Amino acid sequence: MLYYIDIQVLPDLETSAAVLMNNLFAKLHRQIATVGNGAVGISFPNVHKTLGDTLRLHGSQIALEQMMANTWLKGLRDYTRVTTITEIPSDIKGYQTVKRVQTKSANNKRKRSIAKGWIGVDEAIHAIPDTAERKLTLPYVQIQSLSNQNVMRVFIEHSQVVSAATDGIFSSYGLSATATIPVF
Repeated sequence: MLYYIDIQVLPDLETSAAVLMNNLFAKLHRQIATVGNGAVGISFPNVHKTLGDTLRLHGSQIALEQMMANTWLKGLRDYTRVTTITEIPSDIKGYQTVKRVQTKSANNKRKRSIAKGWIGVDEAIHAIPDTAERKLTLPYVQIQSLSNQNVMRVFIEHSQVVSAATDGIFSSYGLSATATIPVF
């Protein structure tokens, strides 16, 4: 992870930063799935309650060149500012993981328990009430699944900054629970 590219979304009166980030993330996901090979990670350097307006790609110079070789940003060029491939500064704050966090709804837990034969329908309603559902407050992007067309939220968590890097593979979202990216 010696290089990075920042892609900043530029909202206007008609399109918010969140909508543009959703569109950017969906296109990025398809591109990483095609050419990323687990070597490109992402982060959101301006993350707070939302993911902010900047998506940062991390990787080797070759991996980032391969990512940017195609026209995957088509349709978003007027709404984004893309930096050149830049070397990571030497005075970084440390390293962190950027991972996807998922939770199952109470309804899904009931359906699974019934399907597995662990409990019956009536028992499932009492054993797994709607109040047992864990609500996530993490920032997220909302994208449409290509396989079933459902709209889904991808909740993203940036870990605490640590001093040592950990190598690993990134998912087709550019996320990993174990591989770290530099923070600067």
